[in-house]
Amino acid sequence: MLGMHRRGAGDTVYIAKYIERYRIRINAPVACCHQDVRRYVVERAMKVSDVRITPIAFRDAPVLNASGIHEPYALRTILEVECDNGMVGLGETYGDAAVLSAVRAVAPALAGMSPYDLNSMEAQIRQILTALPAAQAGTELAPGSHPSKQVPNCFSAFEVAFLDLQAKAAGVPLHQLLGGAVRREVPFSAYLFFKYARHIDADYADDPWGEALDPEGIVRQATRMINLYGFESIKLKAGALHPDIECATIRALAQAFPGLPLRIDPNAAWSMETAVRVAGELAGLLQYYEDPVAGLGPMAELHRATGLPLATNMVVTDFDELRQSIAQNAVQIVLSDHHYWGGMRRTQTLAAICDHFGLGLSMHSNSHLGISLMAMAHVAAATPKLSYACDTHYPWVEDDDEVVMGGKVKIEGGCVRVGDEPGLGVSIDRARLERLNGIFERIAIRSRDDVAQMRKYDPAFDPGKPRF
Repeated sequence: MLGMHRRGAGDTVYIAKYIERYRIRINAPVACCHQDVRRYVVERAMKVSDVRITPIAFRDAPVLNASGIHEPYALRTILEVECDNGMVGLGETYGDAAVLSAVRAVAPALAGMSPYDLNSMEAQIRQILTALPAAQAGTELAPGSHPSKQVPNCFSAFEVAFLDLQAKAAGVPLHQLLGGAVRREVPFSAYLFFKYARHIDADYADDPWGEALDPEGIVRQATRMINLYGFESIKLKAGALHPDIECATIRALAQAFPGLPLRIDPNAAWSMETAVRVAGELAGLLQYYEDPVAGLGPMAELHRATGLPLATNMVVTDFDELRQSIAQNAVQIVLSDHHYWGGMRRTQTLAAICDHFGLGLSMHSNSHLGISLMAMAHVAAATPKLSYACDTHYPWVEDDDEVVMGGKVKIEGGCVRVGDEPGLGVSIDRARLERLNGIFERIAIRSRDDVAQMRKYDPAFDPGKPRF
């Protein structure tokens, strides 16, 4: 049998004869002793033959945050890595100019590479990106576009595509490559924003969510979102309006949705004094307190002062920051994000470290589409200790702005289901991809800038922190 054969220069001929003799079809289920043959031939045959990088833009709602307001269009980059056997692996990442430049620079170097050789791929990425001019810092609310995250972000985008290929070649869902699903239903939370009714300069119709600039507006928003998607926890993006309004909003949500876990995220817009005061006013109402103040030291001080569990996607964004946070007991919950932690498997490493040190774990989100959502869902499905429902901006995506075949991924009962389809379980809708690429080519936005957009509404807007 193959396991008894010493592989060498004649392997290809030997295995080809073996396959012909036993009539093994590479893409068909095979018996136990033939699995090694199938796997070996597929691995040996698969080489990257083409990498397609498609920048896209899709409508984004006029939602507020500590740095201003989202622009009318969000940017993403869709990756298609094709092998010489015709299989295609998918990835999705940020669409800012620096990120797009990085993935475009790396793509040609992947030709001829095995999608199983992740170490060589990462080495190529480091070599290529080190030689590029230094990237400019993106918005602080999108850590993956920060220059310090350029290598892990670029690697993650291609790692997802390579793992998608590996799983498709094996005929298994991607979560099986990550150890298998410990849950098939991955919980997400309702992500609420204060928002305007429309963009000041949008070239499309108003979004269906309407204005939300007070507690009543946010409760209406939450009611609609929960009715549509069945979410069983709620996150409020704060740091946009006065803290008194945002506290009143949390109290209104607690009254409207008794028993549902609540979170508030001011994105470090509050002073220590404000953060301590708000903690007292919302005592007993918060599941956790996310990034109320800036920096590991202040977060540790706030935790000592209030005893509240603090979550972050801002001060713990890599393993060195995690080490520092553990030493100070600054953060009790890490909001992971495979886009800038260095991929799906490093997210699993993060999860194991959090479990070892007794830290909670959930997932951070930025504006994204279905490929990213399914990557999040697969790694979350294979993470034994997922402490809290994950964040996602996905409900804010308009139905016809999704690029995966069949339209938007379903969220039911507040969960995304991972099934048994090979790989990520999604494929590209070519017509939609081309339409969104056309929008990207038409508009002037090339990097997210919430501050500049907000100054169209308020020329005196100052994003300096703390704001309150």
